[in-house]
Amino acid sequence: MDEPTRIISGTPEATELPAINAVVEAALSTWNLPGRVKRLVLPSYRYSESDRRHLCFALARAAGDVDILGVAAWEPANPRECPAKRSGLLLHGLYVAPPHQHSGIGSRLLRTVMEEAAAGGFDGVLVKAQRDAEAYFARQGLRRLPVDDAEHDYPGRYWQAVVSGQHRG
Repeated sequence: MDEPTRIISGTPEATELPAINAVVEAALSTWNLPGRVKRLVLPSYRYSESDRRHLCFALARAAGDVDILGVAAWEPANPRECPAKRSGLLLHGLYVAPPHQHSGIGSRLLRTVMEEAAAGGFDGVLVKAQRDAEAYFARQGLRRLPVDDAEHDYPGRYWQAVVSGQHRG
């Protein structure tokens, strides 16, 4: 990228939801799924006004630009889903617009979530990765959690512990 990218955490404006959802839709379009499946699941991935008010967000923007290049959203995780009943943030989504993928934006957004977890006194970050994203989270240093209960455990769960503003495995 030519310009540095800013990562801004906080509650997005209601007027930003269409742009956020456009990034989600564009990112989802690159997933290795049949087109019909993409059309059926897309509504469940879009962020609503309720999500805007209840989730925490980080938005990636090019310096001086209003366009949203990437988005991360999270909330406190259910401790039963975290390893050893630790406290964690659940990453709801990490999306980067396709023209900006592989530029470090996703890593910076993930690092922001890790920093927010550490600052909030959480033990780590929990990710329930869809199949296409599992390799990405593994490359980022998150460790895959075992499936102890096939009926209740999401199969692609990943965990990254955090300590004093830094993250560790």
